[in-house]
Amino acid sequence: MVFPGREQHYSARDAMLYALGLGLGLDPLDEKQLSYVFEEIEGGLKVLPAFAVTLAYPGHWLREAGLGLDWAKAVHVEQGLRMHRPLPSSGRVVAQTRITRVVDKGEGNGLLLYSERQICDHTTGEALADISVVTLARGDGGRGGERAQAPVPHPLPSRAADASMLVPSSPQGSLIYRLCADANPLHASPQVARAAGFERPIAHGLWTYGIASYAVVELSARGETQRLASLSCRFRSPAFAGDAIRIECWLDGSVASFRATVPARGVTVLDHGRADLLLG
Repeated sequence: MVFPGREQHYSARDAMLYALGLGLGLDPLDEKQLSYVFEEIEGGLKVLPAFAVTLAYPGHWLREAGLGLDWAKAVHVEQGLRMHRPLPSSGRVVAQTRITRVVDKGEGNGLLLYSERQICDHTTGEALADISVVTLARGDGGRGGERAQAPVPHPLPSRAADASMLVPSSPQGSLIYRLCADANPLHASPQVARAAGFERPIAHGLWTYGIASYAVVELSARGETQRLASLSCRFRSPAFAGDAIRIECWLDGSVASFRATVPARGVTVLDHGRADLLLG
């Protein structure tokens, strides 16, 4: 199934807003973070590769009437990103989202929906990034679709992490991040969050993913964003804006494995993470 294409013109202001939503710049003297949120910094503005997940955003396609899904019970379970070339700080892009696979886990167990979108330069048609998403439609299943095992997640090494970083965040993080793409009220409205069973609005999974992308680039690629070729992980538990997120990395040649936790609450929020790096 293919959804209508989306176009978007973005500017350096959008890239900086994304980074601010992740909490970068909380320390005004941290020049590593300042390079993502201040366009006049020496060396020029850096753009996080994970910014790509917000571009030409398809919206809440799960609500499409033709799908007949109980979209309110759907959860985002996996996220992937593959970069074809570094994102410029501004540009015009086009993308189209398509469902590539549906795995029926059986009645009461839900459907796994695999979707992809390729982000391309609007003028040249050159591919910039591929976005892949796995969604679990918990309220569905037993429709007689494909019955197959989901792929085995990337295994984390059994040894202690080779590097780690604790990234603080702002309590306003979700309110800023939602201005980049996903305006779901679950991330802003206390009433909606309580109705969904949470004590307060939860952070976007992609917010946590963005924080992890920053840490992985710093820990495994010396802050060289152009070296990140891909980034994938599974979502385990919600984070909250204001959480300090610890990212642990295992470095094995051109592969960095990672996990993200909230030490203060003793929960893992991202797991089975894998980043592929261009050697440099």
